[in-house]
Order: sequence, then structure tokens, then C-alpha cells
Amino acid sequence: MLLAVLLPFIIAIFIPFLSKWKDKIHPGFIVTAVPAVIFIYFARFLGSGFEPVSREYTWIPSLNMNIAFYLDGLSLLFVLLISGIGALVAFYSIYYLHKTEQLGHFYVYFLLFMGSMLGVVLSDNVFVLYTFWEFTSLSSFLLIGYWHYKERSRYGALKSMLITIFGGLSLLGALIFMSVITGSTSIQQIIRQQELILNHEFFPLILVFILLGAFTKSAQFPFHIWLPDAMEAPTPVSAYLHSATMVKAGIFLVARFSPMLSSSDWFFIIVSSVGIVTLCWGSYMAVRQTDLKAILAFSTISQLGMIMAMLGFGTEVAVFAAVFHILNHATFKGSLFMVAGIVDHETGSRDIRKLGGLMTFLPITATLALFASFSMAGVPLPFLNGFYSKELFFDAAIHFEQTTTGFIAFLKTAFPYLAVLGSIFTFVYSMYFFFGTFRGNANVDELPKKPHEAPMGMLVSPMILVAGVIIIGLFPQLINEPFIHHAASAVKGFELRVHHIKFWHGIKLPLIMSLTVIAFGTVLVLSMTKWKGIYRFIPGVLSLNTFYDGLVDRTVSYSSALTKGYMNGSVGRYVRLIVGAIIIGSFGIMAATNGFHLETGNLAEVKLTEVFVAIMMVIAAIGTIIVRNRIAAILILGVVGYGLSLLFVIYRAPDLALTQFIIETVTLALFLLVFYHLPKFENHTHSAKTKTFNLIISIGFGALMTMVAISAHSSKMFDSIASYFIENSYKLGGGDNIVNVILVDMRGLDTLFEITVLGIAAMAIYGLIRLRGNRKGD
Repeated sequence: MLLAVLLPFIIAIFIPFLSKWKDKIHPGFIVTAVPAVIFIYFARFLGSGFEPVSREYTWIPSLNMNIAFYLDGLSLLFVLLISGIGALVAFYSIYYLHKTEQLGHFYVYFLLFMGSMLGVVLSDNVFVLYTFWEFTSLSSFLLIGYWHYKERSRYGALKSMLITIFGGLSLLGALIFMSVITGSTSIQQIIRQQELILNHEFFPLILVFILLGAFTKSAQFPFHIWLPDAMEAPTPVSAYLHSATMVKAGIFLVARFSPMLSSSDWFFIIVSSVGIVTLCWGSYMAVRQTDLKAILAFSTISQLGMIMAMLGFGTEVAVFAAVFHILNHATFKGSLFMVAGIVDHETGSRDIRKLGGLMTFLPITATLALFASFSMAGVPLPFLNGFYSKELFFDAAIHFEQTTTGFIAFLKTAFPYLAVLGSIFTFVYSMYFFFGTFRGNANVDELPKKPHEAPMGMLVSPMILVAGVIIIGLFPQLINEPFIHHAASAVKGFELRVHHIKFWHGIKLPLIMSLTVIAFGTVLVLSMTKWKGIYRFIPGVLSLNTFYDGLVDRTVSYSSALTKGYMNGSVGRYVRLIVGAIIIGSFGIMAATNGFHLETGNLAEVKLTEVFVAIMMVIAAIGTIIVRNRIAAILILGVVGYGLSLLFVIYRAPDLALTQFIIETVTLALFLLVFYHLPKFENHTHSAKTKTFNLIISIGFGALMTMVAISAHSSKMFDSIASYFIENSYKLGGGDNIVNVILVDMRGLDTLFEITVLGIAAMAIYGLIRLRGNRKGD
């Protein structure tokens, strides 16, 4: 299981090298094989006898942080969607993206995102989950901003990252709370201690923080505004991120913690209300759009709202319908995004006002769009999977288990009407998408390209997805007991009864609600030109995008004004501010921790020799300030360093003395080598205020260093670790020199990273030298 998660990351390392031969072999074929292999590996777990599987790998055991994976019905559903849709999108991208594009970058970002999503849905450790969660935000930022030369792409990428990272930080707060309260970092163990969480005083914060993380990632109202702008990404990215993966991460989060949170009435109130509002608002706003991908973006928002609402309802029917619709939505929405990409690729436009009549020119694409859009609309036909989950949604909206008093009673009364309202506009935007693009009069002369059918390579992926729409619609039991049933049981936290999926349930209220949607939806579609003027008033000029842009602009302007207040280009000011902050902060911490303590015991005897050396060091330090000759200043400065070496020798620390001697010698030699390039001493005229401030800073910093040295000896907040090193250095490191054992063995990684930093600095210096040499040559 670990290899399956790491495989995309491993292959991503080699993609930049393989992309150099993209003229001979397209890297997309290699990338397509990665999710295909992962899909085949996890598909073997399908079946009615499936049992959860857990794996744990040591990572940081001292902090109780191990890489733990847990595969149950819910995670299996998402893993198969991530890998299955990922393989289809990768294959589709081979024909969508031109070879002149930076394919290496695209596929690296794609694989990083895929691996991150796999890590999210499989993780059983809260901190591993959070790590992968933030990786999805970063990698999706790169994917959305892939066409970085476009301003709208950069805007959409930044917008998505700011909103989702904000939610990620909220999620981290909830995960920390839960791990501290339960004393565990395992998600499954935390869920088993649900009574401890639910009865804790911090439960409201935990609930809010988790839902903020989920709502921002899954584009729930009012955080949905990032999703339409993310449509600036290439269509394969849109098809992948916004049909089966990134936007479903928030859905997964709510579903994963649902066994613990769903017993709270506030969970029902918040999740159901936000979900149903998102459904209505997203479907309403989708009809306003003129860009095909924008229509699909708002349709995704509405569909995610419907799934979120069903998870909030929390009944067995609602949870089963939510899980079922997660699968159905991935099939028809993924194919519709690919259809939009084909239309854009073959006509040069996504503006629905310029499109129309394309069925004649793109008959196969139009047929695929017909099945997918009608399935999204929930048209009651037995070969459209969308109708099954939509009818289950209506069934769930009229049957609740919560109490029937107070505000909850009002919500239970309002939800069925809001469900119908949102579904009416879902029907409208589905018909608007299909008929506005493929029916009516063809405006070929207004299109940048003469339309023609896409190559078969671009059609294969949407064909497979539409085939899934039809097969699930005709034979829903094929995926019920061996697949959907296990996922729904994982969400509820116990084994559910097998829910039989069938097309005809008789003339009952859910069917009447579906027929009502079609009737009112048809009227609105036919009269669209007469009522679309309502968008001038709702939302009118007010929008959440305006609020977001204003917030970002004000934050930037205020930050810029604040920064300009102290960033005036004066190095002296910067040093004074930095050192002043260090003095205030350090003295404050020392005061709070009783650091001003003088302990005279266990001190070495101070003799005349040490006093003489110390006096010489003080005189030399003062001399570096007074002298006006550069070479003299360098040599006098060396007296301070060599004096410190003498003190180390006197106090029997030869290793430190040798180290100090070498460092001082190297430093002195370097200064002498480059002294010619050092700035000449100049007399600066400063105001009395500046001189006074400099004096205070210098005295304060000297006093701070003195007090730190005294406090380090006098204040013993912890037991000394020296005895541990004395007892174990030879035993663990095999060396008599304790300092060497500490540096090489016990702090080996620290030393390694120090060497790495020096190596990086050396390469940077070498690069600067080469750059300067090239410029001289030019």
C-alpha cells in the first residue's frame, strides 16, 4: 500500500528526464500507466466479502507519528476514483496538450497531486493526513497556474491556494485538539473515542475547524468562489480536480469523521444547511454563465452541495445516496469537462453565445454530452445513473431521524422545497449546456476554427465515462453490494442493510418531486430569455468575489504601507530593529522564566592570567571601533578571537580551542584577502537621536549576551544531559572523544544538514562567479 501511494511521487522524479524525448515517446503514456497500475492493484479488493485493511510504517515513533494507512469501503471508493479517473484524464491530456507545451512540468504536477490525494484518503494518522492535505493544495496551485503567462491563471491559482490553505490551517487545529484529547494520532482510534470528543468543552471548536477545512476544499458556500476561477487551468486539470479528486477531498473529510460527528445536532444543522444553500446557489449561478467550463464549475458547486447536504442528513438512505452520487458525479461530470475541452479544442471557443448547432459537426461528442448532461439533470430514464441518486436524494430530504422541535423542525420542513428548487436549476443548466452548445443554428463564421469531430484519442476517455453512466444505470446492482454498500457502511460506522437500487419504486413522493423538477425546469428553459434579467438584481453588483478581491487588495495595501514605514533602505535601521527585537524578546522570556539568577557555585578559579587575557580582548574590541585603518582593524579583531582560544586552553578545552583557532585563522585570512574590496572608512554624521539609540542598542545587546551567559550557568530548568553523554558516548558511538561522538553520531543528521547548507552556499558562490565571468566575456 505504501508503494502504491509513493509510486506517483517516484515516477514524477523521472518525468523531467523522459520529457526530453517527448518527440519520440509522449510522457503521457508513461503517466497513464501509473494510475492504471494503482487502479488494478486496489480493484482486487472489490467484492461482497471485503474487510478493512490497515498498514503501519515507522516514521517518527518518538512523536507517535507513523505512516499509517487504512483501507475501508470509503477509502476504496475514493482510491478507485482517483486512480481510474486519473488514468483517463492522463490519456486524454496526450491529445489535448500540444507537444510544444511544458509537458514535463504538467505531468510532474499531475503525479504530485495524484499521490497527495491517495495519501489523503488512505491516511490513518492525523498528521500524515494533514501533510498530504496541504500537498494537494500546493500541487493543485501548480496545476491551476500551469499556464502561468496568463493573468487569470495566476489569479485563479492564488485564489484557490489562499482559500484552501486557510481551511487547511483550521483543519490542523481540529486534528491537534483531537489527538491531544484522545491521546492518539490514529483516526480510527479517535473515532472510537467519540464520546470523549463529543462531551469535551472544545468540541464546538473541533466541529467548526473540521468543517472549515472541508467547506473550503469542497467549494461550499461561501467559500465556493475559488472554483470558477480555477477553470483557467487546462481542461484535463479541470476534469480531474473538479470531478473526482480535489473538490471531493472535503466530502471525504466529512464522511470520514461522520461516525463521530453525526450524532451532534449542530453537525446536522451546519452541514445540511450549508450543503442545501450551496446546491441552490450553485445551480442558480450556473445558468448565468456563458463559458462552458464556468457552467460546469458552478454545476460542480451545486452537485457538491447536494452530496454535503445528504451527509448532513445522516440517515442510512442519505448516506447511501451521498456515496452513490459521489461515483455518479465523477462519471458524468468528468465526461462533461472532457466534452467542453473537445469543443474548445475543435472550435477555438468556449463561449456558449457563439456556439450552437455543433451536433452536425461533432456528432460523437454531442452524443456523449447528451447522456452525461441528462444524467446530471436527473432525467428519469433507466440508463442514466444520475436519476437513481437524485431520487434517493429526494427520499432522504423528506425522511429524517432528528427531533421535530425548534429550529431543526423548521429545517426539516424547508429542506424538501429547497432540494426541489436547487434541482430545478440543475435541470435548467444541464439543458442549457447541451442545447446551447449542440442544438440550434450553427454560427460557424463566428468561431476561430472550423469545427470538426475530435480525434479518437480524445474521445476514448469520455466514452468510457459515459459507458459507466449507462452501465451503472442499467445494472446498478453490479456496483451496489461489492462497492457502494461497503463505502456507505464505513461512513455510518456500522454495517448497513443492503439497499436495493431499482428504477421503479411506484408513484411515490420522490418520483413526484422528480417530475415537478422536469416540469418547472422545462418551463424555465423555454422562457430563459424572459427571466434571465433577474441576475441584474440577484446577485447584481454585489458578490463574494468583490468581497474577496477587496479583502486581498486591502491586506496588500495595508501590509505595503506598514512595511514601507520601516523598510527605507537603511541597513543601519534594519540592524537596530532586529537587534532591538532580540533584546526585548529575550529579556522578556528571561523575566518570565526567572532567568535573572546568579549562581556562583561550581565555577573555576579566576587567576591573573585569565584577567589579563580578558582585558586584552576588551581593549582589542574597543580598538576595532576606534581605528581607521582597514588592515589594522582586521588584525585587532583577530586578537579577540585568539584571546578566546587562549581562554579555552587555560580552562582545559583543547578541542574548542583548536576549533576557535582554526575558525579565527580562516576568517582573518579571508578578510585580508578581500580587504581591498571592503568599503573605506567614512565619517558619518548622525543625529543625536540616532547616536543615542545606537548606544542603547549596543549596551543592551552586550548586557543581553552577558545575562544569557550567566543565566545559562545559573538557571537549571532541566537536568543536565552531560551525564548521559558521558555514560553512553563510548557505548553507543564507540568513541573516546565525547564531542566527536556527539557531532558525528548523536547529531549526525544535524551535521549532515550543516554540510549540505555549506555545499549549497558553495554552489551558489560558484554560480555567481561564473555568471560574473560570463558577463565580462560578453
